Amino acid sequence: MSSPFLSLFDGKSLAGWHAVPRKLPSIRPGGPARQVEPELMTRIVAHTGRWTVEEGAICGRQEPAGSGLGAYLLSDEKYDNFELIFEARPDWPADTGVVLRATDIGSQGYQVLLDHRKSGNIGGYYGNGIGGFHAINFNLDVVRDASGAPTGLCLEDPATTVEPITAIKKSLLTDAISGEAFLKTWNWGDWNEFHIVIKGCVPVVSTTINGVKIAEMDAARLPADLFDPAAVRALLGPAGRIALEIHDNDPLLGDERWGRDSACRWRNIRLRPF
Repeated sequence: MSSPFLSLFDGKSLAGWHAVPRKLPSIRPGGPARQVEPELMTRIVAHTGRWTVEEGAICGRQEPAGSGLGAYLLSDEKYDNFELIFEARPDWPADTGVVLRATDIGSQGYQVLLDHRKSGNIGGYYGNGIGGFHAINFNLDVVRDASGAPTGLCLEDPATTVEPITAIKKSLLTDAISGEAFLKTWNWGDWNEFHIVIKGCVPVVSTTINGVKIAEMDAARLPADLFDPAAVRALLGPAGRIALEIHDNDPLLGDERWGRDSACRWRNIRLRPF
């Protein structure tokens, strides 16, 4: 008999969660440290985002608004193999995601992307501090009305991208639907249900959104120059935290990565361990 689902959010408070700054670890275990100006690092470690509960959902925002400073909200408990189900509703633009088996700083682990911004991807994977690999096969942009207001997602024109899709990125997925199929699945301006499974010491990770399987990645098949299984295992340990992300802004995208008033919302968060 399988284990029951555990509720990770009571819908009323942040009990079971704690916030941490969005520190910048090395790209891979044992790699060179990121070069950050001391003044900027002082600002980074002083901010843990603005996390509130609104209408039964966890809401994450930059704090102060428009500061460009990110953060993570971490589960107090650690988990190894599990199914994770939640609903998410991000504003545009909001660069976020959920990091699985995250370390205590949040920014190291297997990230399921929720990059609801230009050149973003939803449902694919990024190796936060564990190799920097990007396992995706489409990029997103936004449709705007005559006044410039965003009205829905579209596939990005490769001529305007700031983060091109490459053959290597596509090859890291063991299963994936097309960008066109994804657009038919996604609910713009509404809630979308994510069903994520991570299983194995060197895991297979899969993402289903609104009942449609979006992507799968087998970490054992990642190239050695992008992923060192033994080093990653030593860094992450056998289990880790669930981390909800507020991204920082940077020179590449600026306010197109996280809007001044943007938020991402999560609700009905539950997990079933294997």
